[in-house]
Amino acid sequence: MEKLRRVVKEIAYVQDYTKLSTLHQSLIPILSLASSLYRVVLSIRHYLYHFGFFSKHRLPVPVISVGNLTWGGNGKTPMVEFISSWLADSGISPLILTRGYAGGDEARMLTRHLRGKAVKIGVGANRAATAACFFKRHGYVDPRDYLVEGKWHEQKEGSRIDSRKVGVVVLDDGMQHWSLQRDIEIVMVNGLTPWGNHQILPLGPLREPLKALGRADVVVIHHANLVSEHNLRDIKLMIREVKKSLRIFFTRMSPSHFFEVGNINTRIPLDILCNGVVLCVSAIGSAKAFVQGIKKMGTLYVDQLDFSDHHSLQDTDIEIIRMKLKELEDKFGSMPVVVITEKDYDRDPEILRHLSPYKVMALCSELQIIPCRDNGDDDFKKLLKELVENAGHDTTTRAT
Repeated sequence: MEKLRRVVKEIAYVQDYTKLSTLHQSLIPILSLASSLYRVVLSIRHYLYHFGFFSKHRLPVPVISVGNLTWGGNGKTPMVEFISSWLADSGISPLILTRGYAGGDEARMLTRHLRGKAVKIGVGANRAATAACFFKRHGYVDPRDYLVEGKWHEQKEGSRIDSRKVGVVVLDDGMQHWSLQRDIEIVMVNGLTPWGNHQILPLGPLREPLKALGRADVVVIHHANLVSEHNLRDIKLMIREVKKSLRIFFTRMSPSHFFEVGNINTRIPLDILCNGVVLCVSAIGSAKAFVQGIKKMGTLYVDQLDFSDHHSLQDTDIEIIRMKLKELEDKFGSMPVVVITEKDYDRDPEILRHLSPYKVMALCSELQIIPCRDNGDDDFKKLLKELVENAGHDTTTRAT
């Protein structure tokens, strides 16, 4: 199954099918048929929601949705963390709603990163029911209650107010979660691989046609620091063709340090990899940016083993990794270091210990807004603040 996922992903991101192997090309008619069926199902689902056959649940507080049009690697979870941390530091207690897909690695990472802040995390496929449980337990408030002389009240960073009532819901991976109404739609785009072959799943990476960008309030091009100016312009032009008024921001992942598996409290500086041999192991949506970042740390050589998004490592995978490490050790005459992402660590920290005596380190990074004219960090927060405040004016009529 893992091999099939890899083949499907390779097809989804190739522009010229003639360059594919015979095996890959033999799958295209099947994937094309499946994509056509998926498109029909998507249209029927949209029709049922649009004409009220399926109801949309309205929560009593503003909802910020962070989603994407393609499968993983778009920076959704880092953006959810960025927004939630800022809200908490601004005096508003957010509730993150995440489905906890594939063991809940993202939820565990968010819990670690946001510990000590007035942020609550609800995990469950039924987001409305999960939110209702938190509202019943903690209560909720109108965000306008936090306005002081037209400005949000700023709390001291690091202070803990667990008793805060929920003021805003942040919906992780929410773009296709149509059963829950939202006030702000943020769409993340992977700048390195924005639309793949422009086809709908499973022939391509698109969950919906590009015209779905018309529902967005904000588009964020992630990994923009690794994308050429020319390609960034092309991505922006394509977005603006769908909706001219969209605000577009750029983000990057900024590495801060490593920690060693088995001792999460260590803070190992980034220069430890200088002149070293590294094997990047990951099961994330897009490993390209992760590997490129490691290569920029002055390493002697970087190899990689990629698994499909959310894949849980098995004993057979550990053996494959150990074989690759032995090859690198024989080739370079020194023990290579395994580097993983935090998501990979949170998925299953115990199995990684089976790679001993090889050292395994997790790379810690945080999302940053890249300044660009009037679309910098402060501008992003100001826009969100305005959208949340405007949404807050409607909560009096929909709160129950």
